[in-house]
Amino acid sequence: MHAILVTLLIIVSIALIAIVLLQSGKSAGLSGAISGGAEQLFGKQKARGIDLVLHRITIALSVLFFVLTIAIVAI
Repeated sequence: MHAILVTLLIIVSIALIAIVLLQSGKSAGLSGAISGGAEQLFGKQKARGIDLVLHRITIALSVLFFVLTIAIVAI
């Protein structure tokens, strides 16, 4: 059981890294980091298309990563 969970964790980790690298950057440089937070906070720009799909996949893989990690520690 432990070997199966570790294998799944490795697969999810690689998939999570790949999905994060596929996402486009929200802002460029230091000025974008300062002003980009306000735009994201007030929701002026909503994710559309592939960005929304990648965002949802990232959330799902992150939750799965934490669940697998806690399951491995608990065993």
